[in-house]
Amino acid sequence: MSYVMNDAASFADESADGFVAAHRDLVRRVRGGVARATATPPGQVAVVIGGGSGHYPAFAGLVGPGIAHGAAMGNVFASPSTQQVVSVARAAASDAGVLLTYGNYAGDALNFDQAQDQLRAEGIPCQTVRVTDDICSAPAGEQEKRRGIAGDLVVFRAAGWAAEQGLDLESVAAVAARANERTRSIGVAFSGCTLPGADEPLFTVPPGTMAVGMGIHGEPGIETVPMATARDLAELLSSRLLAERPETAGGTSKVGVIVNGLGSVKSEELFLLYGALVPLMEQAGLTIVDPEVGEYATSFEMAGLSLTLVWLDDELEQAWRSPAYTPAYRKGTVELSTVATALAPEEAASDVEAIAAASEEAAAAGVQVLKGLDAIKDVIDREADELGRLDAIAGDGDHGIGMQRGARAAAEAAAAASAANAGPGTVLVQAGDAWADKAGGTSGALWGLALRTMGQQIGDAEAPAAGAVAAAVSAAREAVQRTGKAEIGDKTLVDALVPFSETLAALTSERRGLAQAWAEAAAAATSAARATADLLPRLGRARPHMEKSLGTPDPGAVSFALAVTAVGAVLDAYDLKEN
Repeated sequence: MSYVMNDAASFADESADGFVAAHRDLVRRVRGGVARATATPPGQVAVVIGGGSGHYPAFAGLVGPGIAHGAAMGNVFASPSTQQVVSVARAAASDAGVLLTYGNYAGDALNFDQAQDQLRAEGIPCQTVRVTDDICSAPAGEQEKRRGIAGDLVVFRAAGWAAEQGLDLESVAAVAARANERTRSIGVAFSGCTLPGADEPLFTVPPGTMAVGMGIHGEPGIETVPMATARDLAELLSSRLLAERPETAGGTSKVGVIVNGLGSVKSEELFLLYGALVPLMEQAGLTIVDPEVGEYATSFEMAGLSLTLVWLDDELEQAWRSPAYTPAYRKGTVELSTVATALAPEEAASDVEAIAAASEEAAAAGVQVLKGLDAIKDVIDREADELGRLDAIAGDGDHGIGMQRGARAAAEAAAAASAANAGPGTVLVQAGDAWADKAGGTSGALWGLALRTMGQQIGDAEAPAAGAVAAAVSAAREAVQRTGKAEIGDKTLVDALVPFSETLAALTSERRGLAQAWAEAAAAATSAARATADLLPRLGRARPHMEKSLGTPDPGAVSFALAVTAVGAVLDAYDLKEN
């Protein structure tokens, strides 16, 4: 697949810059994403949406009157970082508070939840509604585990309308939550998509077949069936959605319909499918209200489509029919103000805080931390394609690219901190913040948290002894498990992190030198990572396709083992203090 781009690593940022340049009357660039060109009126709740890049018009294309006030934009197929969400929310917030709403993916939930906590701590009222419309991603009784796909549009429209009515934060969240509860979606793919810079698609579909239940990040479908005619496809999709009619819909006979193209299916084909759906809806006793046929949540060039139904009550019908004016979605008539509310120019944000020089001993330890992070960057650069291949078997295939973005950003931030004679704690904290901010996603958030926790534990007073390093790793492990909720056996990086931490702690307590203890702990992590091939995933995007992952090690555990092994190779050159 060919892309118009300069460099794959800068694809999302440069695309966002061009988007803003093309729509300056509606949006402005803010750190972490975009916000409306005008300030949110006092008393109006700000609706902030977001997710990974690669799904246009979700999410930036839906910022404007009638829908969202801002969009946090992560890298390609990666959730925005906590700091990106916080930054966009601050830019959009009014005195009435902020509603965060987004598709229910592990990385998004992790980062948006942390952002919510931070915003509340800053005195900004904040609530969250996750979109869970994809019926193929979890059973009917576990809707809270489902992911969000094209049903995002329904929830975003409802939230935006409620905010425009002047409802308070709790009421806006309630309308959005009701819209989500009444929305169901299902999708099919005819071919996979290829990420910018990648040589192969994230997944393939055998010729003459289609994958039912694929995700917008390239997660493979839950079943492969023979290619169908438009009539048969309409019957397949509609019958499965109608079988999931929400209990709260009662006698509702009005539905909103979205026929969403995922990238390569053209408008004529979508209209053809919609035409086949109309009699099926009529036979089911349903009246279609203002159908939407087009692209609303895409996946680069994926050949595929999805069908969404929302069972409307009177209030949701008002929201569904209401006017909106955004770069990618326009309905009805919106009176745009000719005089924008004055906005203070954004202050330039520095990626590196003011750094105090440490003692000569501590600064030397900071240099060694930098060497370790450089070693991680090098091994991830070398293994990124293989990590992506492992991830694509049951996930979305972007783990290698995400790790690469994070490791590079961490090494760059560490270099800047070390150049300022920072101690080991500050180098780790700066690296962790950069990793989380640039990588996004679940692994980005957890790696960032781990490095920051280690840095805070170690500090800058002196070069850390082996026991202090082990204690810092243990603190990082606790933070990762507390935040990510994973346990041993869930088939995540925790399966390698825990034996690494426990082995390191045990050996350093026996007064082993750090280099030897680290090497043995890294070997334990490598062995544990390999053993994840025998596990079935219980968390994350691979969970709906757990059988496909059997026999393949978890990419997060593998990348962790690679990283700590690489760090071990540079420890021999550093004589650490005795315990």
